[in-house]
Amino acid sequence: MTATPSARAVSQYATTTGNLTARMALHAYGTSAQGWFAWLGERLPLVGDVLEVGAGTGELWRQVGSPETGLRLTLTDFSPAMCDRLRDVPDARVQRCDAAHLPYADGAFDALIANHMLYHLDDPDAALAEFARVLRPGGRLAVAVNGRDHLVEVDALGPVIGRPELAVGFHQNDVTAETTPARVAAHFTDVAVERYPDDLAVPTVEPVLAYVASMVGPLTAAQESAARDVVQARIEAEGAFRVRKHSVLITATRGPR
Repeated sequence: MTATPSARAVSQYATTTGNLTARMALHAYGTSAQGWFAWLGERLPLVGDVLEVGAGTGELWRQVGSPETGLRLTLTDFSPAMCDRLRDVPDARVQRCDAAHLPYADGAFDALIANHMLYHLDDPDAALAEFARVLRPGGRLAVAVNGRDHLVEVDALGPVIGRPELAVGFHQNDVTAETTPARVAAHFTDVAVERYPDDLAVPTVEPVLAYVASMVGPLTAAQESAARDVVQARIEAEGAFRVRKHSVLITATRGPR
């Protein structure tokens, strides 16, 4: 890792939603019968005062909607560009802030969601402590993270094009599906882990190239050609460019203070 996770996140997300959108587009080729946001929505505590930290473009709430269960929704992100998109989510309060310094009182929320964002933080343990602080006793936490083998077939394109920084771990901290349950358990009780059953089968080259460019920046003609050759060969041999996914949802409870 050549830059801090937060510096990398700023360069990727502060002024644009395009990089995140390109990455979500690749996941549209999942093999699961149920998309990530629908699967996640069925497992979230969506009653009372709910906070999502690092809410990105708000795609979760565009797909799940706001259930009629007395949900009072607050969405945060550090990125001005993301907050602009979040303001389109109906009936949501939007706050730009740092995940490790939430501008809310102790015990302000019944549930907190952190969907694929902990690995962008310089101090994820400080953020988890902050999550515990703003949750009420008995409040529920839902954290989504990826395993070490997540998207390894895409990462393998990095050496092919001379861009080893394509590997996700190159830019992020050590928050993974393997390490995060213990981190959560330092601040919460009743920790449980559920893996999302999905892989990718991408039928054409372009979504893969768009994902790669979102990670490392515009590709030269030679880089694009090299990546295209590898991906197209796999498609011709297997019918699709097949990519392993490893995403988990970690849930936990805020214990008594």
